[in-house]
Amino acid sequence: MYLTNKKRQMKKKFLLLSLCVAINTFMTPTTNASNPIKIKDNYQNNRFPLQRKPYVQLPLGSIKPKGWLEEMLIRQRNGLTGQMDKLYPLMGERNGWLGGNGDQWERGPYWIDGLLPLAYILDDKAMQKKVQPWVEWALKSQNDEGFFGPATDYPGEAGLQRDNSHDWWPRMVMLKILQQYYSATEDQRVISFMRNYFAYQLKTLPEKKLGHWTFWAEFRSADNLQAVYWLYNITGDAFLLELSELIHNQSFSYLDMWKRGDLKRIKTIHCVNLAQGIKEPVIYYQQANDAKYLHETKEAIKDICEFHGQPQGMYGGDEALHGSNPTQGSELCSAVEFMFSLEKMGEITGDIDYADHLERIAFNALPTQISDDFMSRQYYQQVNQIAVTRQRRNFDQEHEGTDNLFGLLTGYPCCTSNLHQGWPKFAQSLWYSTPDNGLSAFIYSPSEVTAKVADNCTVTIEEKTHYPMDDKITFIIRSIDNKEKKVEFPFHLRIPKWCKQAEITVNGEKVRTAEGGNIAVIKQTWKKGDTIELFLPMEVSASTWHESSVAIERGPLIYALKMEENWERKEMDNKVYGDYYYEVTSSSPWNYGLVEFDRNRANEVAEVIIDKEKQKTNYPWNTTNAPIEIKMKARRIPSWQIYNGSAGPQPFSFCPLAEGEQQEITLIPYGCTTLRITEFPMVGR
Repeated sequence: MYLTNKKRQMKKKFLLLSLCVAINTFMTPTTNASNPIKIKDNYQNNRFPLQRKPYVQLPLGSIKPKGWLEEMLIRQRNGLTGQMDKLYPLMGERNGWLGGNGDQWERGPYWIDGLLPLAYILDDKAMQKKVQPWVEWALKSQNDEGFFGPATDYPGEAGLQRDNSHDWWPRMVMLKILQQYYSATEDQRVISFMRNYFAYQLKTLPEKKLGHWTFWAEFRSADNLQAVYWLYNITGDAFLLELSELIHNQSFSYLDMWKRGDLKRIKTIHCVNLAQGIKEPVIYYQQANDAKYLHETKEAIKDICEFHGQPQGMYGGDEALHGSNPTQGSELCSAVEFMFSLEKMGEITGDIDYADHLERIAFNALPTQISDDFMSRQYYQQVNQIAVTRQRRNFDQEHEGTDNLFGLLTGYPCCTSNLHQGWPKFAQSLWYSTPDNGLSAFIYSPSEVTAKVADNCTVTIEEKTHYPMDDKITFIIRSIDNKEKKVEFPFHLRIPKWCKQAEITVNGEKVRTAEGGNIAVIKQTWKKGDTIELFLPMEVSASTWHESSVAIERGPLIYALKMEENWERKEMDNKVYGDYYYEVTSSSPWNYGLVEFDRNRANEVAEVIIDKEKQKTNYPWNTTNAPIEIKMKARRIPSWQIYNGSAGPQPFSFCPLAEGEQQEITLIPYGCTTLRITEFPMVGR
């Protein structure tokens, strides 16, 4: 075979890379006074030539949620996530990912992508047993070429996706599942399986590109790319870096989209594609080592927030990107996928903005879009949501007026399958190992972590907190697994940007303060029983949104009007959308404007009331249990009326149309509401 000059150069490049990888893998560090022996990484960071990460994910099962987060995962297990195979027959034995002739595409893998981490985080053997057939079938489906998964297209059938069985896209979801399975079990079959599949991709993609079957893989290729780097870090196979370049070059370019100004306009991209794909430049940065991929991604997210952003951390996207109006929908799939993107980007960059944004979605958008019993969900949520009723609204894609109803299949069923990854992956992202063989508490929630620090010493640390409903976080060293029962390691604490100045104490003594937007590192010798307390003072602030409206914030939480909520179950006439649905209505007035105040001094006009007993509850996420209230002065705007089941067009602020006396209204955390006004006009006194 004759090689072109380009191919010869490529071959030389990868032979050289293979040699560098081998040297990097096998050489031993020299020892002298100026170059002490480097302690080996406790967890696998990026291999050369990939850029080392500031945070390294811990094995699945290392982090155990406590308090409200554990309760959330238990409700998830007892609700939809643990029962999908019974509630949604599509997930049964006919599913193509179990070898059946039913649904052949994304929905089965979507479910398992959340069920598997939930099963191992809760150490639930019954759920692990439910996951196993999906893993086994996928592993055994691989043919001699390396291809795996469903391979037969079937005629159409109502409610099923039975064609495009060879599509690259659903396999990307299964790759994420297998990564997590390996993280929990270290089953070596996964490594050979993925190596064979990636060899197949390298051979096949030049002819059958990512967009060969459908366009979804081009937009969501980051999930494929991150899996390739994951395997490279384990095996060091140089061909994987050739494949990663190929995948990147065939991917939709989100940076080109930003440069064209498409993120400043509506209807330029599918909202879930955006949530999933926005991480691709950051994923690729690890190989490219070009800061433009980081900088331009941040600029792209700024455009999303400025032109489509909503206070709860999401953006107007009722399938297509749809602007910042607070009655535009925000899809549940977008929330969980954006969370995963932020988790991966935070791990790669250590950027506090990504961590702050992740908490904003998790503590505001996610709890409100799924029912308390975790048995129903909304396809779209609205920031200003005054009714959950069967009615056609001003959405880009609407489904017979079912889109903001709570149900099993209301709106569109993709979210029924995909919502399950949100909380488990959030829990898995609370703690990270650091390159200095320390630990980082990067995201805050009640939990316990068992991990290696220093020179392979295992420690267990409990994080006791009611955060985000409280500003105090306590870390207790529960165990140290060495003879000395003490160990020196650096403890990294993220200080959110919304916090002006944090305070840190060790065993009751103040050791330092830290400004928001920084990582505070405390390096010392720790012993069992040591206690670290982090205080993150939360002040009320005001942010500006659509039509110069105002939203009230405190710490990571957004606050919304507390409204009476009347839930009513109804039978569904069109079974495409499930057997039943819930409507939620209220007789509470909603058309308030906040009495004008200096937006830079909101803390001076807001009255914060904290119920210490409710603060301790294991489930604060409803109007009854909400532990924090903010009292604000407001006046009614009679001309602001209902339009097609939603709050009418947002009055521009300053709004001169208020009438009547000032009233005191109550705001509670957004995540505790179903009905609400979040973006308020400003009115006169």
